[in-house]
Amino acid sequence: MNPLDAPRPATAPTALAPAALAKTPLRADLQLIADMVAPGSRVLDIGCGEGALLEYLARERSVAARGMELSQKNVNASVARGLSVIQGDADSDLVEYPAGAFDYAILSLTLQATRNPREVVEQMVRIGRHAIVSFPNFGHWRVRLQLLLKGRMPVTEALSEPWYETPNIHLCTVRDFIALCGDCGIEIEEALVLNGRAHRASLNTPHLANLFGEKAIFRLRKD
Repeated sequence: MNPLDAPRPATAPTALAPAALAKTPLRADLQLIADMVAPGSRVLDIGCGEGALLEYLARERSVAARGMELSQKNVNASVARGLSVIQGDADSDLVEYPAGAFDYAILSLTLQATRNPREVVEQMVRIGRHAIVSFPNFGHWRVRLQLLLKGRMPVTEALSEPWYETPNIHLCTVRDFIALCGDCGIEIEEALVLNGRAHRASLNTPHLANLFGEKAIFRLRKD
């Protein structure tokens, strides 16, 4: 079945009252992603979790919201919010979507858990006019310091599991991702880094962004 033909839920865009929703702000990184999305656009959130970002975009930006999520539990939670979400795997199922099916394809803090991140990013810029990708930055100074002083795989707020339990199999740095985009002929439209105090900075100085950014957010399009 074409994933675009998946049935939409009959419920309203959200199952919660607006007053309750207003008391649950987005995480800082998700808010920055939401700010990159134009109102009224078509959005696919890949690895959408329980649907917090999609719900916000549907409510605040009036987007046509679709989601893909590997966990059946999270799919159920998203559908309970009134969202159109199907179970799927970013590594294998993005090829089922036609080119240009969405204005934005979003992948939030999931790229490092995919088996083939390059192919996932290339599929995202194929099916979306823009792609928004965020990931934990393995080049952050705390990560470097733990490796230097302890000689062990780092555990930080953004990379919270020990190496033997982590789902993160393809860790990268900000500069690694910039190089990947260059290799794939992908244009970087906008890029931000976020540190633990929710400060944001641009990539005007990539070496500093790589050193001080705990999370990175890139908006991309095919060059």
